[in-house]
Amino acid sequence: MLAVENRNNTDLRTVGALFYHCCDELQDIQFIEAIQLIIDMLKNALQQKLMISKEQISEFIDYFINALPVFLKEKLSLLSCES
Repeated sequence: MLAVENRNNTDLRTVGALFYHCCDELQDIQFIEAIQLIIDMLKNALQQKLMISKEQISEFIDYFINALPVFLKEKLSLLSCES
């Protein structure tokens, strides 16, 4: 018993349970929500840092989505309609 306890306290490979506890605590968000957040942040960055117009940003996002593989494009086609 003491050997097991000693290993749990000293061996970093035994912290795996901590990872799973943390993951269980985190709220899952949908894939589409995560992509929408990333695209919104990209739009803001392009507009603020590069002074790109909203029309140019929309063209860029549409071009990017059209260049993606079909399985991703189908999921993201809603984003270009909503933006």
